[in-house]
Amino acid sequence: MILNDAGKMVEKWWYELNSEFPNIQLDAHIIMPDHFHGIIIITGADLCVCPNINDNDNYNSRCEHTGSPLYKIVQWFKTMTTNDYIRNVKTNNWKPFNKKLWQRNYYEHIIRNEFELNKIRKYIQNNLLNWRKDRNYKI
Repeated sequence: MILNDAGKMVEKWWYELNSEFPNIQLDAHIIMPDHFHGIIIITGADLCVCPNINDNDNYNSRCEHTGSPLYKIVQWFKTMTTNDYIRNVKTNNWKPFNKKLWQRNYYEHIIRNEFELNKIRKYIQNNLLNWRKDRNYKI
């Protein structure tokens, strides 16, 4: 697929994620005409930070990984791409979007092993091949 200017803009902000969030690694991604898939690896995600623990406590609270949570990463990505798109509507006559550029939420999946990672990478790579079967496909 050859990206149009809007697709190139989305890809630019995808790669900027590394600058804004140094605790992540970007993996496979695909920009489709009406959606986006990408794998973000949060480094240090297996580390727990559990404050106020000492040997005498029965600490029963949840731990959280270090670094930026995924929702903040996705929020930043959506904000930057939306703002950039709006700028281009005003300055480069891009087609305005109706109400919002992105859907309100996003789908996430925790990848737990190498087999799953490779399966999802293959799904992302094949997404383009399956586009002709999509209900939103137009020639």
